[in-house]
Amino acid sequence: MKRTQFSENQIIKILKEAEAGVPVTDLCRTYGFSKSSFYKWKAKYGGMEASDLRRLRELQVENRRLKQMYAELSLEHQVLKDIVEKKL
Repeated sequence: MKRTQFSENQIIKILKEAEAGVPVTDLCRTYGFSKSSFYKWKAKYGGMEASDLRRLRELQVENRRLKQMYAELSLEHQVLKDIVEKKL
């Protein structure tokens, strides 16, 4: 996936400027991004604060860890199931 040249904190700052009344075209020209990027950012990060963003990252890390745990347990379960079937 292509990395953006703007950090999530910068994107939130830009969105705050737009909420304050700065026209989108001026923001696009000043920071050098397209209108479509702005509206994608607005859909993803609209209404977020920096603390919300931090919590979102924490939840993503936790979700990744839980998915890994589930995959490992599922694999163990399948192996044990195969062993029991072979004994019968």
